[in-house]
Amino acid sequence: MKKSAQSHAFPIGKVLTILADTYPNHPMAEVTGRDPYKVLVACIMSLRTKDETTMPLAENLFKIADTPQKMVQLPVKKIEQLIYPVGFYKTKAQNIYDISQRLIDEFNGKVPDDIDTLLTFKGVGRKTANLVVGLGFQKPAVCVDTHVHRICNRLGYTETKTPEETEWALRETLDPKYWAIINKVMVRHGQECCKPIGPRCPECPVEQYCQKVGVKTKPLKKSIPV
Repeated sequence: MKKSAQSHAFPIGKVLTILADTYPNHPMAEVTGRDPYKVLVACIMSLRTKDETTMPLAENLFKIADTPQKMVQLPVKKIEQLIYPVGFYKTKAQNIYDISQRLIDEFNGKVPDDIDTLLTFKGVGRKTANLVVGLGFQKPAVCVDTHVHRICNRLGYTETKTPEETEWALRETLDPKYWAIINKVMVRHGQECCKPIGPRCPECPVEQYCQKVGVKTKPLKKSIPV
């Protein structure tokens, strides 16, 4: 794993504080109410799917089934219908059903609050497990998705190749007091400003701190003499 040589000097605390003021709410907080089960289900639904598609569908699903006990009362086909058109909706519907049944069978219907146990559930990766622990239980967790990975590298704070490498780099270099907000602020920032292609740098509230690693600027058009 590679870390940026400048990680120790980069003003990441200042950057995250500014972004927290700019984006005070987590994209999933309102829909899930920070309930661990709802966070778990919504995060599974959101994988490889945009929030603008996922969140309204999650809200509708929770009106019908907002606990493991209610979820397993639904046929898998019904869950499929309720979460369509999220990506891989058939696989996700089956995973949501199976996870709900296992929670009932092995955990008295309660979502575990530790990452290692959550990772034993089918369809749950590190991003989902960390988000459940962080957002659902308000415990220290570093949730790294493509936005967090991209922006940390673009800023010049990390130098990593995968989201998992970024997670471990952040665990080593980032003050734990910022763990709870980094996913919230960077997801929103990545959706609204620091986009994968065509980032809106002039509008960025932390542009002065950003090294713009990998950002390609459009060449100036040469004027044609008349």
